Amino acid sequence: MSSKEQDSSWVVQKYGGTSLGKLLGTITGTIVPNTLKNDNVVIVCSARSGTSKSKGTTSLLLEAISHVVTPGAASKERLDCIIDIIRDEHLVPVEPVSHDSNEEARDDSVRDSNRQISEDCEQLRTFLHAAQTVGELSPRSQDRVLAVGEKLACRNVASSLESKGIVAEVVLLDDIVEQAFPMPAHEQKETYDQIGSRFFDAIAQEIGKRILQCGDKVPVITGFFGMMPESLLHGVGRGYSDVCAAMCAVGIGARELQIWKEVDGIFTADPSKVPSARLLATVTSEEAAELTYYGSEVIHPLTMEQIRNVHVPLRLKNVNNPTGAGTIIYPSTTPSSSPYSIPRTPKSHSGTSTPLSTFMTANGYHGDTQHRRTPTAVTVKDSIIVINVLSHRNIKSYGFLAQIFERLDHHKIVVDLITTSEKSISLAVSSADDTLAIKRVTAEIEKLGTVSVTENMSIISVVGHKMRNMVGIAGEIFSTLATAKVNIYLISQGANEINISFVVRNRDAIHAMNVVHTQVLRIPAHAEKENNFIKGAALPFLVICSVRISPICLALGSINSFLVFIKAGNVFFDIVTHNTSRQKEHYRLTIPAKNPPTTATKIHNPRFKNKNFRVFFT
Repeated sequence: MSSKEQDSSWVVQKYGGTSLGKLLGTITGTIVPNTLKNDNVVIVCSARSGTSKSKGTTSLLLEAISHVVTPGAASKERLDCIIDIIRDEHLVPVEPVSHDSNEEARDDSVRDSNRQISEDCEQLRTFLHAAQTVGELSPRSQDRVLAVGEKLACRNVASSLESKGIVAEVVLLDDIVEQAFPMPAHEQKETYDQIGSRFFDAIAQEIGKRILQCGDKVPVITGFFGMMPESLLHGVGRGYSDVCAAMCAVGIGARELQIWKEVDGIFTADPSKVPSARLLATVTSEEAAELTYYGSEVIHPLTMEQIRNVHVPLRLKNVNNPTGAGTIIYPSTTPSSSPYSIPRTPKSHSGTSTPLSTFMTANGYHGDTQHRRTPTAVTVKDSIIVINVLSHRNIKSYGFLAQIFERLDHHKIVVDLITTSEKSISLAVSSADDTLAIKRVTAEIEKLGTVSVTENMSIISVVGHKMRNMVGIAGEIFSTLATAKVNIYLISQGANEINISFVVRNRDAIHAMNVVHTQVLRIPAHAEKENNFIKGAALPFLVICSVRISPICLALGSINSFLVFIKAGNVFFDIVTHNTSRQKEHYRLTIPAKNPPTTATKIHNPRFKNKNFRVFFT
C-alpha cells in the first residue's frame, strides 16, 4: 500500500441502517472527514433502515423472500413492487447541469452509482423470479438476497463521500468465505464445526488483504461477508455486520473499532425506563455480552470474541453527538502473540493519554481482576413465560432433566433462565420466540409431570464484573425488592460471576429496575435530588449547590424546598417557598450553563406581583 498505510493507524467505523438512512450527511460530511485527519478509515455498512425496522431494506427483502415460495400473480406483483421500492429509496437525485468541472465530476459519480444500484436491483429481480418459478429458495440463496441490502447501502455511502471530495471504493465480500476456504460447502461446514471461531480468523485475514488493495481510497465494506456454511443469517443472525466490522479490525490491526448508533453509549439502565440512568465511560467485554443477551441492544455476542485476542478496543458512539466520548470496551483477557496485538492506552475526552489501569480504576474497576464494589448496570428483558414442571414419576433428576431438554432441543426453544431441584424445574423462555413451538413443547412436557405456565413476565438482570466477590450483594438486591413489595418468581446466578437475574411480573419490572438502580447501584433518583428543609419561621440561610459549571449560591429566605437539575445545556432552579400567609409559592429560573450571570438575578413568580427573590452567583 502507499505511505498512507505506514504513516497512520486504522479506525474501523461500522454504521447501522438507521444512521445511514437518516444521518448520511453527518457521517460523510463530518464524522469521516474528521477521522481521516489522524487515521485511515474503514467503513462497514448495514442495510439501510426506514422510519421503522419493518420498513427497512432487510425487512423488505425478507418479505420478498416470503413471496418466492407463494405462487400466483399477486405474489409476483408484490415482489416486483418491493424491489421497485428498494431501488427508488437508494437512487440519489442528480443536481441540474453545472458548468463547474468539480460539480460535473461529482454528478458523474452519482449517475454511475445510480446505474449500479439499478443493475443490482434488476439482477435481484431476475434471480427471485427464477426462484419463484422453482418455488424454492435455499438458506444460502436467501443470504445472497439479503446481501443486496448492504451492497446498495455501500454504494450510497461511497457516492456521498465522492460528492464531498473523498475518494472511496465499495468492497463486496460475497465470495470471501470461498476465498478463505476454497472447498465444497459440506467441507466448509465440517471445517467450521472442527475449528469453531478460528474459522472467522481466516476470513479476517482475507478481508484485511481486500482493504489494503484499496490503496488511498476509503474502503466501504458490506456488512454481509459471504456464504457461510448453512447460511449467514441462521448461523450468525441479524447483526452480523458487527461481526464483519470486528473481522475488519482484526485483519488490518486497527487502533480502534467504532460502532456508531443513535445513543451516546451504554447506560446504567434504559433511560426511557429509569430517568436517572447514567452514561458509562467503560464496561468490560463480559458485561457488554450479558447486557446484550438480557435486553440491551449493545453489540453482537461474536464481536468481542473476534477482537479479544488482538486486544482491539471497541467504542460505541452517537452519530447525533460525534464529539462525545461514548462508551469504550477493553477486552479483558491478556493479549495474544498475534502480530497485531499492541498495548492500548486510552484517551480522555480531552485527548490526553491515561494509563489503562488508572482509567479502569477511576471508573470503578479495581485490580488485575477488574472487580467492582457495586454492580455496573441493570437491564430488563420483557415478554417472558415461566414454565414450572413438577415430576410425578419416581425417576432420578438427571433422567428427568434429560427428557425436558431433549424436547426443548427438538423444538429449538432457547431457555433464558433455569432453576432445578430433584423433581422440579423452572424455565424462563421468551414468548417472542415461536409461540406455536412453545405450546407444543409444553404439551409434551405435561407427559412428564404437572406443568404450570405463567405469562406476562420480565427478567431483571443486575450486571457487574466479578459480582461473586461482592459480599452480600444478593441479599441487598432481594431485601431492596422486598421493601419495594416486588414479588420474585425465579432467581438465577450465572457461573460467569457477571450477573444475578430474577423474574418478576411485567407490571412490576420498571418499578423493580428503578429501586435496584437507586438502592443497589447507588445512583440517586431524580426525586432524591430535591432537598427538603424543616418548615418553620422565616429564617435567612445560605444554600450551596455543586454543579459542573461553578459553585452557585442561593441567598433565599423561608425556603420549603428546591430542586436543581441540568437539561439541554441549562441549569434549572425549581423553588417552593412559604409566603407570609403560609401558602406555597412556586418559582422557576433557567440559567445558561455555559454562560452564567455574574450579578444578582431575580426569580419572579408571575402569579404574584412584586414577589421575587434574588439569586447571587459566584
